[in-house]
Amino acid sequence: MKKLKNKNVLVIAAHPDDEVLGCGGTIARHVDNGDKVFILFLADGATSRTNKDGEKDKLMRIKAGIDASACLGAEPPQFLNFPDNKMDTIPLLNVVQEVEKVISEIRPAVVYTHHIGDLNIDHQITHMAVMTAARPQPNCSIREIYSFEVLSSTEWSTPSPESFFIPNRFVDISATLDRKLLALESYSDEMRKFPHSRSVESVSILAQYRGTAVGISAAEAFKIERILVTDII
Repeated sequence: MKKLKNKNVLVIAAHPDDEVLGCGGTIARHVDNGDKVFILFLADGATSRTNKDGEKDKLMRIKAGIDASACLGAEPPQFLNFPDNKMDTIPLLNVVQEVEKVISEIRPAVVYTHHIGDLNIDHQITHMAVMTAARPQPNCSIREIYSFEVLSSTEWSTPSPESFFIPNRFVDISATLDRKLLALESYSDEMRKFPHSRSVESVSILAQYRGTAVGISAAEAFKIERILVTDII
């Protein structure tokens, strides 16, 4: 497959921190390759919480998203502000149309998003909206779509053939794992103590585990959703 150079890459995540947990090392690899990486967050990841400082938490989460993107070398992220953990209360078409606008503006060649089997409802809606917005119409810029895993959501889903995350693409992040972990420091309020799966230790362990599956020291794993091959070389 002919490799595109200096391409636009779009990461579409439900909440700030999902992008780093799912593909932070890969984002850094794209940036190192000369690609422009854009990040779109659909919900804020904070306002569904029961404390009285929901709006303050939202602003802090937005700042964390901006800081993490800068740490990885990505462009400043965009935020759509759909209700946190309530995206199933919004007509899917509304979400699709907003994602379509961003895809039309950025014209990415590569898209990363959530796996359909995640436990978190916002992750599921995000996946469905992305796959609909990125449907292969004539003149569509998108050539590759991949779904990623997010600790404390993907592995917590009810076991079923539909929910299993079975990766078939692995990206070597041996040289960028440190940057992924550094970016996660922006989300320190979201991280938990080991042995919680959303801990720095668990992130490192997963990267090593995915790496050993393909004979390297650290990797991020993805499920191929669609690849368009235009040149056989």
